Amino acid sequence: MSQNTDNVVGMQNCDKYAREYFMPPVTSLKWTQKEYITEAPMWCSVDLRDGNQALVVPMNLEEKLQYFQLLVSIGFKEIEVGFPAASETEFAFLRTLIEQDLIPDDVTIQVLTQSRDHIIRKTFEALHGAKRAIVHLYNSTSRAQREQVFRKSRQEIIDIAVSGAELVQACAAQTPGNFQFQYSPESFTGTEMDFALDICNHVLDVWRPTPEHKVIINLPATVSMSMPHVYASQIEFMSEHLKHRENVTLSVHPHNDRGTGVADAELGVLAGAQRVEGTLFGNGERTGNVDIVTLALNLFAHGVNPRLNFANLPAIRAAYERLTNMEVGKRHPYAGELVFTAFSGSHQDAIAKGMKWREEDERRYWSVPYLLIDPKDVGRAYEGDIIRINSQSGKGGIGYILEQHFGIDLPAEMREGLGYRVKSVSDRLHKELLPREIYDIFIEEFVNLNAPVEFVGYHVANQVDYLTSVTVRIDGCVMEWTSTGNGRLDAISRAIQQNLGVAYSNLVYKEHAKGVGSASQAVSYIGITSSDGTRHWGCGMDADIFTSSVKALFSVVNKLRPAVSDLVQERSSAGPIRSLYG
Repeated sequence: MSQNTDNVVGMQNCDKYAREYFMPPVTSLKWTQKEYITEAPMWCSVDLRDGNQALVVPMNLEEKLQYFQLLVSIGFKEIEVGFPAASETEFAFLRTLIEQDLIPDDVTIQVLTQSRDHIIRKTFEALHGAKRAIVHLYNSTSRAQREQVFRKSRQEIIDIAVSGAELVQACAAQTPGNFQFQYSPESFTGTEMDFALDICNHVLDVWRPTPEHKVIINLPATVSMSMPHVYASQIEFMSEHLKHRENVTLSVHPHNDRGTGVADAELGVLAGAQRVEGTLFGNGERTGNVDIVTLALNLFAHGVNPRLNFANLPAIRAAYERLTNMEVGKRHPYAGELVFTAFSGSHQDAIAKGMKWREEDERRYWSVPYLLIDPKDVGRAYEGDIIRINSQSGKGGIGYILEQHFGIDLPAEMREGLGYRVKSVSDRLHKELLPREIYDIFIEEFVNLNAPVEFVGYHVANQVDYLTSVTVRIDGCVMEWTSTGNGRLDAISRAIQQNLGVAYSNLVYKEHAKGVGSASQAVSYIGITSSDGTRHWGCGMDADIFTSSVKALFSVVNKLRPAVSDLVQERSSAGPIRSLYG
């Protein structure tokens, strides 16, 4: 049946938007032939500049120092520390890092400067004595900026870049320190590709990079304007046509306006970028910068060492939230509170079985269903993280929770009945159930049930026909039932059926230990089929293994209610219960 769109309103004013980006003048699609990224790019954190300027309340000096140490501990070797000509705090932070010798020898700081004379000079004043620093020069090049903001021609924009590059070179020669140069045609994604190439090459002609003094050309998606494959083609075109390419480090700086920052960065690296600028958890103006945490762990998930350490991601997230007053979303890739959590019953069952399968041979590659990476590799625990229970959960997840938290290894058949009960409680209360709440439901519904028939004790008379007496209490009256069987448990089962007048069949039994040493308890499970074909389960716990099995038997018999309750009530009303059962 075809859909009639004549009366669809939607958002008809979409025709006001044009695609204000530019494809390369030649085909640039070699990147499409690559399957994945084979090694990590160079990383540059811009948290302390790009990320900081996006905060409602920017970090103070002490907070910036703490954040710098956080970035160093993660393993960043290039860190953009600010725009020192922009404010006293930025200037003071840079001077503190240099004068107090807080920059490790293997870490290069980076500073940003517009291509304006007084800003460049102020920047080098702040950099005096830096052991290793990248001076990041930029000016805007897009058609929209040229026409609307600067109202300058292409040549005039090139002149701004070239004069800035010359002044940076001159100031570096006069300032104590060790400096590398970087140029960004800001708003690259809205720039015609021939012009972007032309202005970068003019800057390279000034700096003339060598193997010993490479230059960084950074191509930012200042505003993400196209689908990721277009950005990749732009990067490939620039990579193949830049002058001095062997001495140029090609960098990308994607923003996330279209929600494709990670894809832009990954495809950009496939297309020839060797370096990525971004922030932890994507902090930045508008929708943010590209998230380096996600990029790095995407590599990790493909078996590539990201050369950054996120083994304690919860601690990193906590430090980030404390210092920036920003929050990491609960579904944020890898770092979110719920990203490794399954509520769906089918997902829980698959995860539980996958984890069990993995225990059988830990040498296998990680391939647990629904879990891209092992949560423990980023500092997350299996208990309480992977499987959590609400009204959408299933028997597999509930069984997994009991096993992981309490050592309760339910028989597969028993899980279904418990699952329905747990889901019912969650649905009625409209809340997630914690492991202890699930355990309490299990105890209440299945374990050591003693009403209406309470088990008191047993005595085995002989081991030939297992003549066994079992003592019970019903309605306050104590009595003893005796029977024989092919084992002690069978004899007690026969005594129950004979004296209560109930019938069941297909008794199955499972047991295991719960805990170790003197605190160990035996846990037994018994399943029976009642006369109407319904399957019932009970559980017993006791320090003695056989006693736990007898308690499990009484638990399941008591679950035959109302059948057992009705029989007890019927016989009690006929006279003293001792006379009926004695």
